[in-house]
Amino acid sequence: MSSPHKIVAIIDDEPEMRTAMAAIVSAFGYGAQTFDSAETFLVHASTCEAFCLLVDIQLGGISGVELAHRLAAKELKFPIFFMTGCDDPAIESQAAAAGGLAFFHKPFPAKMLIDAINKAAGTT
Repeated sequence: MSSPHKIVAIIDDEPEMRTAMAAIVSAFGYGAQTFDSAETFLVHASTCEAFCLLVDIQLGGISGVELAHRLAAKELKFPIFFMTGCDDPAIESQAAAAGGLAFFHKPFPAKMLIDAINKAAGTT
């Protein structure tokens, strides 16, 4: 189990996905902060207590990849895990180029996500 003070920020425009991902990370001892858009996250990014981000690639408005670029431009460094329901190799390449540590195709096993988060948290 992780330390309960470690928080994962979940950025997805689908309420059901935010709720499901928050339940998964919480079940494994992490806290969760959810955001419905990249724009909403950017407003709170400099004060966000999360140690890593789980970001949907295809958000309405600013995309997940663009969010990663904007955070880098502001020198806000978070380990970022991208997820998508789209099966497009170009998107995966863009996510990797934007610094994504992992890329998950929806639906994906919770264990894959938790293993990646544990690694970022240094608990594996």
